[in-house]
Amino acid sequence: MFFVIEADEYDTAFFDKRSKFVHYHARTAILNNLEYDHADIFPDLAAIETQFHHLVRTVPGIGRLLVNAREPALERVIARGCWSERESFGGSADASGWALQNHADGSFDIFFEGREQGTVQWLLSGEHNRLNALAAIAAARHVGVPTAIAIAALEKFQNVKRRMELRGTVNGVAVYDDFAHHPTAIATTIAGLRKQSGNARILAVLEPRSNTMKLGTMKDALSASLAEADLVFGYGAAGNGKDALGWDLAQALAPLGQRAQSFDDLGALVQAVSAAAQPGDQVLVMSNGGFGGVHQQLLDALA
Repeated sequence: MFFVIEADEYDTAFFDKRSKFVHYHARTAILNNLEYDHADIFPDLAAIETQFHHLVRTVPGIGRLLVNAREPALERVIARGCWSERESFGGSADASGWALQNHADGSFDIFFEGREQGTVQWLLSGEHNRLNALAAIAAARHVGVPTAIAIAALEKFQNVKRRMELRGTVNGVAVYDDFAHHPTAIATTIAGLRKQSGNARILAVLEPRSNTMKLGTMKDALSASLAEADLVFGYGAAGNGKDALGWDLAQALAPLGQRAQSFDDLGALVQAVSAAAQPGDQVLVMSNGGFGGVHQQLLDALA
């Protein structure tokens, strides 16, 4: 069985809220990301690391762990006990494990144990997507797919929905949809779009909708995660409903100064974004929910 897990991806199908035991057993497991999230379930990062430890101990001796070398929390998990094979990815090109070297055109070279394996011609933006591709190549090799074939297959890969998905372009303004909702993912997504779009303005439209964000656990990191955007439009419904924020969004965005605005009315947000947008701008909508259909509302308003 093949299994990929990130700290902001798992749900109760994998980790039961009551028992918190891992229910899936993998022969090939990619450990891609581990940082604090799901504050409504786990009290701290150490508790999540324990769940990853449980997963690691279910991978058999003939199995293999593929571990992101850039994640200190994953190193702590492995140090707690592991009896399967292990390969790292994302380290330096002259080190052990899998590595990549980026080129200005978006392509990147693949290295294994310090030896070049080939070059991936890539259309996706963002270092996180390149690391995902690297992990996929490593996992495919473990189940018998030659690296050259895996590289060729990746060059044909079309991105999935809600991952920098272009929803439309109106009057020279592009509107993207992305699932980013954790500060780290928000910063990485904006950085990827910045590299892709160059000097074009980025208008970030954010709904802090996840349970962790609504609890305010990550609110102090929000402004820094949005720093590369030219303008920021935040949406947080007021009141005591299930979708309401329990903290002041305007205060959290205050370090961004005049570049940031907050709204508790979706129509007012759409009007503000459409009024500010200029030909050549990139509007990046980020939420882990439907965001009230704001993507189509923006496209209609821009028209």
